[in-house]
Amino acid sequence: MATPNGNRRIDRVLAPDYLDRIEKASMAELRTFRDDALQEETDLSYIRRLVQGRMDIIQAELDRREGGGSGTLLDALPGILSDGERAPAHGLGRYSTIEPSRAAEHRRYVEQLVADVDLSDVSVREPAELMTVLEALRDEEEELSDKRRQVQKVVDACSAEVTRRYRDGEADAGALLDEQQQQ
Repeated sequence: MATPNGNRRIDRVLAPDYLDRIEKASMAELRTFRDDALQEETDLSYIRRLVQGRMDIIQAELDRREGGGSGTLLDALPGILSDGERAPAHGLGRYSTIEPSRAAEHRRYVEQLVADVDLSDVSVREPAELMTVLEALRDEEEELSDKRRQVQKVVDACSAEVTRRYRDGEADAGALLDEQQQQ
């Protein structure tokens, strides 16, 4: 997903030298570094949830068939897509109001992952087809989770540097307030 020396935000945020630059960066640059990492984390989380939703649907269909379940997948869909059966989130406790960027592009990306098997009606798919797609989605979810953890480390490092500057008196909170009032 990230390409060394690439121009995309993920490439920049996960570049080996990205964190090397934060100590010398101005406060404005440091905030930009952190904001870019936060946006990337939001996008990765969004894509990951799209992948997980598809995984949940496929797994529910496989479970329904295995258990001889009654009813249709469509009837069960609200429960499948709710967080009721998913393990509680164990994120970093960050509250974010950031919206994913390029949401339509992210949805197309996830749809491309399962393009070989039309999932609009999983009930007509053979279990082997569904298992193949499920494994591909699991691999993708694992890769997305790994990238997200890497990006979270960048966010944490940038935030720690901002905190250090205020704590050590290298940055002035009054200047930040003045800057916010001017916006």
